[in-house]
Amino acid sequence: TGGSSGIGLGIVERFLSDGATVVIADIKEPDMTTLTTKYPNKIFFSKVDVCDESLIRSSVELLLNHSDRLDVMVNNAGIINVAGLADTTAESWLKMLNVNVVGVALGSKVAAEYMSADKKGGVIVNASSGGGRHGVPMFSQYCATKAAIIMMSQSFAQELAPAKIRVNCYTPGHIMTPLWEDIVEGMGKKLGKSREDTLADFLSTVPWGRFGTPADVAATVSWLCTDDAEYVSGQCIGMNGAELPW
Repeated sequence: TGGSSGIGLGIVERFLSDGATVVIADIKEPDMTTLTTKYPNKIFFSKVDVCDESLIRSSVELLLNHSDRLDVMVNNAGIINVAGLADTTAESWLKMLNVNVVGVALGSKVAAEYMSADKKGGVIVNASSGGGRHGVPMFSQYCATKAAIIMMSQSFAQELAPAKIRVNCYTPGHIMTPLWEDIVEGMGKKLGKSREDTLADFLSTVPWGRFGTPADVAATVSWLCTDDAEYVSGQCIGMNGAELPW
């Protein structure tokens, strides 16, 4: 889910290069011209609101029209809101919880059902965030939802292990994506700083000396879905350029 841009699109591109058949399940359809030309009959789009379980099922059925089974589900769709506590509302809390938490739960539920059907197992990978490991001012809603994803993934991993379904999550640090640009813009406005100064502040927290890329995240997600990671489940893996404690 959420494969139309940013980290999700990076994962799509990596999976295609690995030889997978991929369905992008997203609310927004991307321009897939280049990818469909490079990978004919290997990439498809399904318009999905992740809060609608029936639409998630439809995206899996689309995959099964072109592939033998569902081997991997990546629940990457998510939204963010830069807001101090005083600016939050019940409506904004529920919107964040529905997309970021319920969407991941429903995606995991549907994936587990299909992966259990033939008793061959599978892999579920959920998108958390460094903000799910510790609180960040102005991001309480986002941090709360991303922390929930870590706990859900650990719970699902233990529950689904007998079915040989592995569940892990990833916690990116500062990854340059359209979502990250929204964060920079929002923080800049709150702090009265320019984009350049806000970026410099964030970069100063990364010992590795650069921001991450979607490809950095996708490489780890790809590995989690291989047989080499067969004994890895219930884990939360960060890619953050040594930015601790993320």
